[in-house]
Amino acid sequence: MPAQKGIKVIAKNRAAFHNYYIEERYEAGIELRGTEVKSIRAGKVNLKDAFCQVKNGELIVYAMHVSPYEKGNIFNQEPRRDRRLLMHKQEIMRLYGRIKQDGYALIPLSLYFKNARVKVELGMAKGKKLYDKRDADAERSAKREMDRTMKTYGRS
Repeated sequence: MPAQKGIKVIAKNRAAFHNYYIEERYEAGIELRGTEVKSIRAGKVNLKDAFCQVKNGELIVYAMHVSPYEKGNIFNQEPRRDRRLLMHKQEIMRLYGRIKQDGYALIPLSLYFKNARVKVELGMAKGKKLYDKRDADAERSAKREMDRTMKTYGRS
């Protein structure tokens, strides 16, 4: 997410970038109940295992963990309940067509506030193989080593 006015990032799914190639990004609203917004505002969200699917023409996010609000008593919801995402019907059907292709998944990348509304950034993702993950790790460590070397020799 680019740093824009009125946007405050609450949670990011770092594991998604390790396990998938992100090809396209989408923004969706999310349907929340009870004290979930207060809990999200406190940063008590985990997107690590979350994924999205289209069911009965609706886009639903599964396995997103929103911890119960401490002072919420009876108004708290179940932490890992399925939550509906809000997008236009045409967009949902287009995403459904892409998800049905081999190897594609719709993964929540981040959760953020945009002008007092909770939004979810979704990524159209294609799974990485184990050797792809190893190559990415090797490339990242080589770049880190080069930057470290340039920093030490650049000062002398």
